[in-house]
Amino acid sequence: MTEHPATATKRLLSPDASLETLIHDRVPEVLIAVAGDSRLTEDLALSLLSRRDLPAKALEELNKNGAVTKHRKVQLAIVRHPRTPRHVSVPAIRHLYAFELMEVSLFPAVAADVKRMAEETLIGRLKTISSGERFGLAKQSSGRVAAALLLDEEERTMRAALVNPYMTEILIVNALRSADATEILVLAVCHHEKWSRRNEIKIVLLGHEKTPYAKVAQFAGELPLRAIKDVLHTTRLSDNVKNYLHGVVEQRSAQI
Repeated sequence: MTEHPATATKRLLSPDASLETLIHDRVPEVLIAVAGDSRLTEDLALSLLSRRDLPAKALEELNKNGAVTKHRKVQLAIVRHPRTPRHVSVPAIRHLYAFELMEVSLFPAVAADVKRMAEETLIGRLKTISSGERFGLAKQSSGRVAAALLLDEEERTMRAALVNPYMTEILIVNALRSADATEILVLAVCHHEKWSRRNEIKIVLLGHEKTPYAKVAQFAGELPLRAIKDVLHTTRLSDNVKNYLHGVVEQRSAQI
């Protein structure tokens, strides 16, 4: 159903017009007019934004309505709305706080590219936010953000990221391969009940310069022979580790 903009305007200007009623209207032109109305309150804007059928043009008008965009809850709801145009949501992301960015990245209805932009913005700010915020993010954020916090110099933050519910094996492998991987991360993964049992992680740890010699021996005894050979051929190892692994290969090869 369509309605001429002039007709929608007349309805808004009518003495009987109520924004509380009009935010539930089914006519797109009415919703667009309501979204740009300076009488709109924070609560009414949030009610309007709870509609998944809101036209993109209405979201554009809301974003330009200074009466409501001064409220952070409205700003966040506009970014999270599945119909918000990219030219509205992407610039708005830059003005969100750290935990608001986290919400956007975890909200199911948000488009994948918008989530990724929120994650990248948040990761880019990690060095500028407080220790307490980083710790909170490590526990609750998306996997990509938590993976960046695996490289944090504070042990409590790194350990919180390690048990983040969105953490995956490949994210840990990538963190261990990073030039910024800390000794506390390597040691924590070496002794972690869950992650230290994964072969892909063992392989990375086997060739990592920060892995304790005792753990090298343990992982070498647990990994397939081919994996040990691959580490010898593809990883720069200390002489001690290299000699030890060559010995393991010779011994196990002789038993085949």
